[in-house]
Amino acid sequence: MTSVPQLDPTAQLAKQPGTAVLLVGSDARGDVEGARADTMMILYKPTHGPSVLISLPRDSYVDIPGYGMNKLNAAYSFGGAELLEETVEQATGVQLDGYLEIGFDGFVDLVDAVGGIEVCVDDAVWDELSGLDLPAGCSKIKGEMALAYVRMRYADPEGDIGRAKRQREVIGKVVKKAATPSTILNPIKYWKTAMAVSKMLAKGDQTSITTFVPAGLALMSVSGGDGLSLVVPISAADGWSDDGQSVVIWDDAAAAELFGEIASGQTSDLDRFVG
Repeated sequence: MTSVPQLDPTAQLAKQPGTAVLLVGSDARGDVEGARADTMMILYKPTHGPSVLISLPRDSYVDIPGYGMNKLNAAYSFGGAELLEETVEQATGVQLDGYLEIGFDGFVDLVDAVGGIEVCVDDAVWDELSGLDLPAGCSKIKGEMALAYVRMRYADPEGDIGRAKRQREVIGKVVKKAATPSTILNPIKYWKTAMAVSKMLAKGDQTSITTFVPAGLALMSVSGGDGLSLVVPISAADGWSDDGQSVVIWDDAAAAELFGEIASGQTSDLDRFVG
């Protein structure tokens, strides 16, 4: 597992109870410049109450320190993990204790290692840009098609919001399959899964094992249905910026409620944001 420079978690906001980790899906291959972060989620495990996985759409229109208003994923292109973390902390008011980056190449290998996953769609989907090609109904998909499934947005009526939902769906299904006895007790399957995980993950250089453990437990809880999976509250999924970009506009009041409760260590009432 490689490491990437990250923001000092003690240098910014007051520490909330529990553990908050930023999960990022990236196509970076050693050089951040020009790389994209297509997936951004906050994984939070409180001291008490259900764990929460919150999608932050990549096109979220936020203030990037030193750069002004722009899409959230631009922060990664401008300044890597450090600037992305700083931007997320500023936008949410939640102190991030750790950073985990998932490389798309390794993601393909991981889905293959667990034997693929099943996804269901109401209507047939063909998206030339992502390469997604699914018939109506349920299909078992392997790595490359799973990657297309989580990256596709133009053929989705919900756009970036729909993509965020599919990303959380696939992460949950992969984690659930990876934790089953059929994977753990099969030496070959276990080895392939472990190798795929080590290949795809990069951690922040300030992220310790004491952060990894609760983050892993939180992800298993959410994947098993005991936690909450949601998207940051949105007021406009098809908004426009002053310079003509198509952006996602947060519902500032509702988002402040959501992140305020997390900052205070409370998750017991967050199911009202699930939709």
